[in-house]
Amino acid sequence: MKIYLDNAATTPVDKKVLRVMQPYFSEKYGNASSLHEMGREAKQAIEDSRKIIAKSINASPEEIIFTSGGTESNNLAIKGIAFSNKEKKHIITTKIEHDCVLNSCKWLEKQGWKVTYLDVDSDGFISLDQLKKEIKKNTILVSIIHGNNEIGTVQDLESIGKICKERGVYFHTDACQSYTKTMLDVKKKNLDLVTLNAHKIHGPKGVGALYIRKGTGIEIWQHGGGHEFGLRSGTENTPGIVGFAEAVRLIKKKDVEKMKRLRDKLIRGIEEKIPDARLNGPRGDKRLCNNVNFSFAGVEGESVGMLLDVKGICSSTGSACSSKSLKPSHVLKAIGLSDEEAHGSLRLSLGKQNTEQEINKVLEALPGIIKKLRRISPFDKIVNKIIGGKDGKEKKEIH
Repeated sequence: MKIYLDNAATTPVDKKVLRVMQPYFSEKYGNASSLHEMGREAKQAIEDSRKIIAKSINASPEEIIFTSGGTESNNLAIKGIAFSNKEKKHIITTKIEHDCVLNSCKWLEKQGWKVTYLDVDSDGFISLDQLKKEIKKNTILVSIIHGNNEIGTVQDLESIGKICKERGVYFHTDACQSYTKTMLDVKKKNLDLVTLNAHKIHGPKGVGALYIRKGTGIEIWQHGGGHEFGLRSGTENTPGIVGFAEAVRLIKKKDVEKMKRLRDKLIRGIEEKIPDARLNGPRGDKRLCNNVNFSFAGVEGESVGMLLDVKGICSSTGSACSSKSLKPSHVLKAIGLSDEEAHGSLRLSLGKQNTEQEINKVLEALPGIIKKLRRISPFDKIVNKIIGGKDGKEKKEIH
């Protein structure tokens, strides 16, 4: 039996979500732009879904724009705002954003924009004082992730939003990981743009949304037939949108409380059973309800993940390694971890489908895996030294 603890990467589609989606593939398959009955039926399904998602964040339906997912929404928000006012060529973000935000900002830097990357403390929180200091007269946008995808840090959006409103700066947040897991009221938090997606909340892949506050000036970059109020052209993904809204509707407070309870059990168990285990990120309500991220001294996260996989436990490495390099996670580096500590990290992320029995099995398996890897670690280092490895590439090949 598989134990899936990589829900921050993606979640299994809820069977009830799949059930409401199915008719829109082969029975109610009309194009929402068509004027005939089947087109109107699809259009109504989209608008009903738009209302559900808007209500969930205290927005108006016309402020919700459907996209292909979080990456597109982040690109549209950041580039769209940047090009809407070319006189103000300064953007503020953080060092712990998702790659799609960081790479969008890097692209804008090549086009002549200046980007300030805010530091974070050891738990991943920005400094409000630094934010105030960095906002200039030519600042157009502040983009700060809500719940961090690696270490679970939940930023204080209300305080950030207040600063942005006072300074007359647009405020965007990437809420892909936090959406439905923590309260998100766009009015209370003074948000101008919010990125959402479906596949982190037991909905389908390939569909997301961008909240754009009324009156926000944003440049259109995808041109076509004028879909989504003229802000994002392209035939709407009706089955995906319907599934997205159903996933939002199905998630209840009890699901969040259950994930939080299992998260704390997992954290507590790891700290009790495994010496020299460092929890990355904050504790309690300042952490996403489903996120656990540890660094284990003397081991590599990839090796831990592979041995867990052998036991049927799906996890994620905390070092963001690719198959060609051992580049440590920029998030873990930003909170002050060394390369070695970053490479020894593991992320376990929960979904509403996980059970206490599964957590017990993980806590039975993980200590032995860490102990085994620590026992052979000195041998690995000696072999790596003998064969001349300096950058870790040979060591990775041994594993």
